[in-house]
Amino acid sequence: MSKIEQKTDLSFEAAMERLEQIVSQMESSKLPLAELLLRYEEGTKLIAVCNEHLGAAENRIETLSRNLSNRVQGSATERPKDQPTNSTNETSLF
Repeated sequence: MSKIEQKTDLSFEAAMERLEQIVSQMESSKLPLAELLLRYEEGTKLIAVCNEHLGAAENRIETLSRNLSNRVQGSATERPKDQPTNSTNETSLF
């Protein structure tokens, strides 16, 4: 397994940290062209890993928001079972 293939198991934070290192190395202009190309290839794969993590996080947030919205809407439409209904639409304190 190559160094780049192992990146798919990285956390989002680890992938971002490695991307920052790669960008720093590439900006230093001290790398030969062959090394620059390797870093660029590794960087594009790390970006894909980050995008996967972000997509999964977005899906999870949407699911949680949808579930919360459904619970809030459900509880707003339900009447508490222990309170009697008042046909005159007056609020009863007792």
